Amino acid sequence: MRISVIGCGYLGAVHAACMAKLGHEVVGIDVDERKIEELQAGRAPFFEPGLPELLEEVLLTGRLKFSSSMADAKGAQVHFLCVGTPQRKGEYAADMRYVDAAFHTLLDSIEPGNVVVGKSTVPVGTAARLADELADRHPAAVLAWNPEFLREGFAVKDTLTPDRFVYGLPSGQAGVAAATALDEVYSVPLSAGTPRLVADYSTAELVKAAANSFLATKISFINAMAEVCEVTGADVTVLADAIGMDDRIGRKFLNAGVGFGGGCLPKDIRAFMARAGELGADQALTFLREVDDINVRRRLRVVELTRVLVGGSLLGKRITVLGAAFKPNSDDVRDSPALSIAAQLQLQGADVTVTDPEAIAGAQRRFPELMYEADLTTAMTKADALLLLTEWDEYRAITPESAAAAVSSKNILDGRNVLDPAAWRTAGWNYKGIGRP
Repeated sequence: MRISVIGCGYLGAVHAACMAKLGHEVVGIDVDERKIEELQAGRAPFFEPGLPELLEEVLLTGRLKFSSSMADAKGAQVHFLCVGTPQRKGEYAADMRYVDAAFHTLLDSIEPGNVVVGKSTVPVGTAARLADELADRHPAAVLAWNPEFLREGFAVKDTLTPDRFVYGLPSGQAGVAAATALDEVYSVPLSAGTPRLVADYSTAELVKAAANSFLATKISFINAMAEVCEVTGADVTVLADAIGMDDRIGRKFLNAGVGFGGGCLPKDIRAFMARAGELGADQALTFLREVDDINVRRRLRVVELTRVLVGGSLLGKRITVLGAAFKPNSDDVRDSPALSIAAQLQLQGADVTVTDPEAIAGAQRRFPELMYEADLTTAMTKADALLLLTEWDEYRAITPESAAAAVSSKNILDGRNVLDPAAWRTAGWNYKGIGRP
């Protein structure tokens, strides 16, 4: 099929490349000309495993191109809206300006029979509003909502072999036509057995908000248990293993640590709360405020644990933070717990150095006042304490002996509970985990 992808940020660039991999003729469109130039040259403007190789492969086929002109969307049969919805400044609500602007500009390129497919995470009610506007301008076109469920670090895999498709469709023949188009777009993964759910607009919009809220709740729950474990002497990792054996609960996302971050979970649960308030259902989601509060509290707790680790005062202490990205296999530093903690440590008088395999450039733009060092050994040199805050494989693989050769004092805070406490303590380290005795 002929497809346009509007918005070539994280979601859009991956989606465009994957749709071309599935055999479609794709044009990716974005107003950022520099981003378009990078993508057209086969260079991903962000770090995502497998994407550079995929871009190179599909660009050579001629099935994928990138443009900064919305006019190039004309001729496509299916148009995917993949525009970001950041948190509105000073509020919890989502900022819809970019989605609305992209949609209204796209209207000039829509032709009869086209299907416009929203993939952005939006407040419930957005699809119905945009569908009305589309019907006014193009009665023979139809809008569908098809939320994305990408995990950063696994986005290519999650797009090519997703765990489910959700179609938000209008009733009647228009919905049938949109479903038929989407089935053709996704014919390869559908033929491989990917399940497909059909719903109304509101349900499809709520699926992503509900999924992210549930994951955030699960993470904050185990972090709340970590707080209880710290005052009782219990071990949160064993606790998580035990309750995770209950298949009603499951072990995934039950890893205590410094909390969640990134460009999705924090802003999505806040936008969900804000939208529920607008609709008069705010009491239904009051628990999400505590989920958010627990998450923020973990960062403050790590600062206090670090203070204790180095003897009671942070003034003049050399702290090395291992990790800047909010999670491994990503260079995304949006709402990164690691960077938030590093900045707070510096504000309280510590001499902080941050290292990361991929995210230093982005971190420097957000926190230019911090010091950065790409080389791991150099970053650890003469440190009074190491803080493992992003669980990159290279940090999990550090041995107590190699770290001891670089640091001044053998203090380590394992903010992700991924190291072996016994091995580090046997080697003479003052080891502190999260919610572990």
